Amino acid sequence: MSFSSAIEKTFKTLLPAPFTIAVLLTIFTMILAFTLTSSQSTGIERVIEVFGFWESGFGNAPLLVFAIQMMLMLVLGHTLALTTPVDTFISFATRFCNNTANAAAIVTFLTVLVALFNWGLGLIFGAILARKVGEHAVRNKLELNYPLIGAAGYSGLMVWHGGISGSAPIKVAEEGHISTLMSNIVSPEQLQHLPDPVSFSETVFSSMNMAATILVIILLPAFMFFMGKRSPMSAFLPLTKPDLALESVDVSGAEKLDHSRFFGLGIGLIITLYCSYSAINNFSVSRFGFITPDFINLLLLGLCLLLHRSFFKFLKAIDEAIGGASGILIQFPLYFGIMGIMTSSGLVQLFSGFFVNISNETTFPIFTFISAGIINIFVPSGGGQWGVQGPIILQAASELGVNIPKSIMALAYGDQLTNMLQPFWALPLLGITGLKAKEILPYTVALMGVGVMIFVSVLLLF
Repeated sequence: MSFSSAIEKTFKTLLPAPFTIAVLLTIFTMILAFTLTSSQSTGIERVIEVFGFWESGFGNAPLLVFAIQMMLMLVLGHTLALTTPVDTFISFATRFCNNTANAAAIVTFLTVLVALFNWGLGLIFGAILARKVGEHAVRNKLELNYPLIGAAGYSGLMVWHGGISGSAPIKVAEEGHISTLMSNIVSPEQLQHLPDPVSFSETVFSSMNMAATILVIILLPAFMFFMGKRSPMSAFLPLTKPDLALESVDVSGAEKLDHSRFFGLGIGLIITLYCSYSAINNFSVSRFGFITPDFINLLLLGLCLLLHRSFFKFLKAIDEAIGGASGILIQFPLYFGIMGIMTSSGLVQLFSGFFVNISNETTFPIFTFISAGIINIFVPSGGGQWGVQGPIILQAASELGVNIPKSIMALAYGDQLTNMLQPFWALPLLGITGLKAKEILPYTVALMGVGVMIFVSVLLLF
């Protein structure tokens, strides 16, 4: 059995659907609360108490707002990838993909850049680009290792959490988020010592993350070029699919407004210009403090309307994109319920105390990085993982006196890295490219190895 087949079989054997994993983790957390924490309640009263903790997290209003923000970010990013200008750019880029090495490097480079802007856009952009490269090879009778190109199209999921749509850094940049998250965990005196907010200048645009970003932009395409030079040719290539044309409809009356290019372009342009004005106006005051989930989603909405050029085309693209957000919609509340149990029962204090006991200022970011990578296998969502692991990291880092922004980025690095091993977010790419998980896994695991060296190095050096 090949290495990739073994990995795929392991995931199918040990890991059920992500929703099932979320339910099992909920039950496991409840058991931990019963066995590791104490309470004045006993018996059935204790069971009801723990269920109450779970309910308080499940319906936590600020966290549910976070879930909606992340859903919008994915859906609008996907919708932007379906615009005609993006498709035109992808078609232009494929002209330079005349062999496996060049194609792997170009697809990786462009996918990484796009994913650093928005993870939903990067995921779909990379998948469509990989598909177009395969079709280009078929039309021009070029030999190509198509699975390697598919892996290149998935590479953006290894860098996204360090970009401007990363769940953890973008959420801590919001005023009051850390205070709300930690208010029931630490004392008011300890809460005053926690930074709130943590701006992008300390996380995404910190010298450490900028170094990591430059390294992934250079080294990942170079590594994939090297792989392309030495990889075997693939026997499978995709057949060209006809573009899905919009149905011809008779437009009359008020429906003309839905199809109006002038109206769609105008509204999109107004929103985009407002976002540009807001960014310029606020940059001198708070530098990157204006970058919040709401700002990014508003900018994405403006760009989508501007590039789709009519509400009708925009809504058709939304219909196609929205299915990808179903996992966030149903899984996030379960993760928030887990967080409710952990915070109210005292499990957060137990886990953070464990990290404090085994760590120092140098090793804590590395332990955070490793644990985040492991947890991502079971909680394949950066936002859900922040809800579960974030409070533990914030409290432990505060008690150890470790740089909190660095600790947040250590979580982000670990979370994004094992996406190369966990095929959950690869499902849209596999559907678009026609590839199987076992075909891309050898190459994504190799990419993960490069990522380990990059992220561990910056965590140790900065």
